[in-house]
This record gives sequence, C-alpha cells and structure tokens, in this order.
Amino acid sequence: MATPSAHANILPPRDSKPATRFAFALGGLAVVGGLAMFRWFDPAQHPFFPRCTFHALTGLECPGCGGQRAMYHLLHGEINAAFHANALLVLLFPIGVWLLLRFILARYAGHTLPALFLNRAWLWLLIAALVGFGIVRNLPGFEWLRP
Repeated sequence: MATPSAHANILPPRDSKPATRFAFALGGLAVVGGLAMFRWFDPAQHPFFPRCTFHALTGLECPGCGGQRAMYHLLHGEINAAFHANALLVLLFPIGVWLLLRFILARYAGHTLPALFLNRAWLWLLIAALVGFGIVRNLPGFEWLRP
C-alpha cells in the first residue's frame, strides 16, 4: 500500500453531486457578496456591519479589530489606510488569495498551484502571530498598530 507524499493534493476528489455543487456555488456567492458589501459600503460609516465583541467587553483591540475597514480599503486600492486599519490582515491577504486560487484551480480546472505551508509548524506560527499581534497592538508605544 503506497503512502501519500507530503505534497499530495489535500483536496477531496471532485464530486458531481448536486448538493455539493450547490454548496460550493452558495459559498462562492457568499464570498462575492461579502466582497461587494466591503466594496460599496464603508464599515466605519454603516451600522449593519458587526462590531467586535472582544473590544466592546474589554476595550482592547483583538487581532481582527479593524479587519473590516482594512478589507474596505484594500478593495479601494488604499494600501496605506488598510495597513493602518489592520496590518496583519494586509500582510496575510496575499496568502489567502493564493490559497483560494489554488483551491479553485484544483477543484474546477484540474490544475493546481504549488502547495504552501505543508508543515504543521506554519499553523503554530500563524497562531503565534495572531496572539502576538493582539498583544503588541495593545502595548504602549504601539498605538500605530491600532485602527
């Protein structure tokens, strides 16, 4: 019995079931709809965007605080404003786009982009970066990391 290599495709095999196709279509529609909301509505000016519960309860900035405003600014090409709103989201955005494109290409085109971050250490590094960013942005002298 052959063991899969570390670089094997981690996606499940293509499934032609209508329920699976519907779920992927619904997910894609949700992503496009969410991006459209951030493109046309500024989260700082419209109350229908959710507010951070952690910030409301503690007064501290969580690692995600400012993420909605950062996405709004990214979709408008305002990189500096996006970086000011949430630097970590801006730095991780290209990785998220790469992973999404890799998934879409593998799922629907039969091609794939090179796999990134196959080692579990990358997950622990991401968790450490999230926790570290959440701590550092609340320290005195690091106000520039706050939205």
